[in-house]
Amino acid sequence: MNAVTATLTPALQRYAELDQRLLAAVKGIRILPTVAWPATLENRLIAAFTKGDFSLPVVDYPRPDLSEARAELAKIEREAGHDDSMGEYLCRTAESWRIAAEMLEAVGTAGFTAPSIVLYGRPGDPIPGSDRSNLDAARYFVELSDELGSDLLGDDDSASMQADVLRADLAATLDQFFGDGVIHVEVDDELTAKAAAGATRIRLRGGTRFSEYDRHQLLAHEAYVHSLTALNGRAQPVLASLARTSPRVTATQEGLAVFAELMSGAIDIARLKRISLRILAIDMALNGADFVEVYKYFSECGQNPFDSFHSAQRVFRGVPLGGGSAFAKDNVYLSGLLTVHTFFRWALKQRRMDMLRHLFAGKLALHDVLSLQPHFESGAIVPPRWLPPWMQHVHGLAGKLAFSLFVNRIHMGRVQAESLSLSL
Repeated sequence: MNAVTATLTPALQRYAELDQRLLAAVKGIRILPTVAWPATLENRLIAAFTKGDFSLPVVDYPRPDLSEARAELAKIEREAGHDDSMGEYLCRTAESWRIAAEMLEAVGTAGFTAPSIVLYGRPGDPIPGSDRSNLDAARYFVELSDELGSDLLGDDDSASMQADVLRADLAATLDQFFGDGVIHVEVDDELTAKAAAGATRIRLRGGTRFSEYDRHQLLAHEAYVHSLTALNGRAQPVLASLARTSPRVTATQEGLAVFAELMSGAIDIARLKRISLRILAIDMALNGADFVEVYKYFSECGQNPFDSFHSAQRVFRGVPLGGGSAFAKDNVYLSGLLTVHTFFRWALKQRRMDMLRHLFAGKLALHDVLSLQPHFESGAIVPPRWLPPWMQHVHGLAGKLAFSLFVNRIHMGRVQAESLSLSL
């Protein structure tokens, strides 16, 4: 038994019990599996689209009844209250799961869109601390990528590693980092995404070839963030829910994972373009574009038929395909990256590297790292057992962030003017 568990105060014991009730309530709320398309349907549609048969797909979703879960989550919200930051955490988390349940009960209808926007935001939302929107950022990275001549097909050309080969390679690497058998790597022929990660399992899409770049990205993004934070969350003595990604922490989790790619050198401008195109596509769909129009948009931007289909599918999972609706989850990748990057810079400026380490103690939102600080100090929330390799080299991380802090003060227009005057 953990020493903290054995000496819980009555208040912490109450929060621990509420947390267990929360975990039990959300067991049946499975967002991505509920909106997934059958692999057989995908394969048939991709073949048709490749041949130029652009009829709108017909997708049927089993609609879950989550009324009992919603009622229990509403009770947890009321009982958790806001008297303490741990109660606030439970209240916010229960609320986000309740909204997710409402969203899933509307799967396949236009009513799915509004709760998904509540959870994941809208492309036009402003980026915290900036006068620019997520949509502005997406357009910037797409334009920059095009100016630099980025070729989205370049990575595909170098993809020569079969899924089974990558599985064996990743398994050996992760055994060395986490310990033998802590994380299992599997090949899944039914997986829509190229890869997916849980606490103890990483799945790779079968029948897919991977590049060395894919390997680095999977380690940085899936293993050393998603799996790592889940494993650290499992060690928490009071808040076991920190091992599970609640809807409200998705932006921080995905932003942190993409930030990890950036810090590890496992991201390039083409990857940022792909992320940005999805945000632009969500905006298109919300403004009336249907599935075929969004597919053609991705194709015109350089993606092959397979990737164009899956990119469009990500936008339309769980919603009608005729336009005006969208699943907003992919909105969080870029806004999350920018917000996490800002948080890291702020923590460095405040000399609070402890807060950056705390971010990996479980599935936390940035707000939680700040508000739950007293519980980190008391030991009710324990520090992370594992940190990503790039977080273990504090001086290197500080160097990168310090450089970005200074560079951000340089006015680009002035630099351009001075460069022109020097050339004359």
